[in-house]
Amino acid sequence: MSDTRTDQMSRVPQYDDVLRRFASGVRAGQLYAKEHPLLARNVEGLLDTLKPLLASSPSLTIGIVGAQFVVADTPMPKASASMAELIRRLKDQQIERITFDRGLAADEALGFMLAVGAMSGKGDASAQLTFPHIRIGKITAEERRDDGVASDMAAIRRLYANAVHSAEDVWVSAETEGKPDLPAALQAIDGLADAVTNNRTAVVALTAMRSYDNYTFTHMVNVAVLTMGQARALGIDGKLLREFGVSALMHDIGKVRTPKEILNKPEKLTDEEFAIMRRHTVDGAEILRQTPEMPVLAPVVAFEHHLRLDGTGYPAGVGRSALNLGTMLCSISDVYDAMRSQRGYQEAFPTERILTVLKRNDGVQFDQNLVRRFVQLLGIYPPGNLVKLTTGEIAVVLQVHAPDPHRPRVRIITSADGAKLESPYDRNLFDMNGDGAPSIVAPLDPADVGVDPLSFLN
Repeated sequence: MSDTRTDQMSRVPQYDDVLRRFASGVRAGQLYAKEHPLLARNVEGLLDTLKPLLASSPSLTIGIVGAQFVVADTPMPKASASMAELIRRLKDQQIERITFDRGLAADEALGFMLAVGAMSGKGDASAQLTFPHIRIGKITAEERRDDGVASDMAAIRRLYANAVHSAEDVWVSAETEGKPDLPAALQAIDGLADAVTNNRTAVVALTAMRSYDNYTFTHMVNVAVLTMGQARALGIDGKLLREFGVSALMHDIGKVRTPKEILNKPEKLTDEEFAIMRRHTVDGAEILRQTPEMPVLAPVVAFEHHLRLDGTGYPAGVGRSALNLGTMLCSISDVYDAMRSQRGYQEAFPTERILTVLKRNDGVQFDQNLVRRFVQLLGIYPPGNLVKLTTGEIAVVLQVHAPDPHRPRVRIITSADGAKLESPYDRNLFDMNGDGAPSIVAPLDPADVGVDPLSFLN
């Protein structure tokens, strides 16, 4: 691969962010007035993403080839539902090329987003849409090409990143409008539900690659993914699977009413502060009940997700003969993801410690049948984890072996002396018996080893 091509591929996340910000801005322009903060945030995000790209090149061109975006001659992954709608809208107006030039200002970007959002039917918008630093038109025949898309794992990475951004839109809308952005939530969950259905191991593994600086939004997405992963393992699919996902994504939405000095406090909360924090379950249920077309399951999960099977937990004094299945799956996911996340007042716990917490007080806090299924889904060492074997080799966990979660299938990526293997190979630890059979010593931090374990899941 040439240096130019390598450089282009390294910028794919930036190109993807340009498309996402533009699409989100167009959609926000259709739903809200031009003064709405979501529009301003997407304009700002688009300009921030374009800034380093336009610093090294005088322009950036987005093309449409078939049903696919091509940015700076780099084919992007298969379009999501919202991207497909944007492609259709642009092609209906004979717009196949959009070029952003250096010097693009916020008012131009906003005007262009609003104009694209207002387009309807078929026509030719090239004459009407004129902006000093935005050029539109058709692409030539020789520029049309379809030279492949990224691997499934790369596509799932982008899907996950887009979902985190959508979760942020959901949160900001609930903060500013009093109601979450349901279309953004549905868009995020739709893609994640398909990924959970088609490649549950890969998408669940991706939840381990967290951004601690963006905990609120990654936690929302992780809980949704882990809840849908559990639900899918129980045979739930289709519309109901998506309702489980939306409800899990929204489980903490009541925290938009929690004072920020409490929500973002780096130290452990005082008893008084925790009492205020506990209100988010009631606030969340109220917000979701007042949101049109919100699945009826969502306010139930928001209200119940800190209740326990024995009737303790909060809100205090609530009697429940049983908890909703969606609540129980979400609660397991919530505790698991919170405990494995490193925050100011808490170190991340290893998976084995977390699962011990989930199993304790048998039948008091969590349904143990569901906990056992969760352990079978994730294992003691979840897919995507980097581990060291007793042989000294380093491996990536590929797949959990349900009968013995301690002995998964792994991919060996280094030799015993630490040398990286040119041809990594797979090993089923559950098939290896005897005193000398290799086993896992401990998980490793990918940052300490300098590898990306998810790249070995393809």
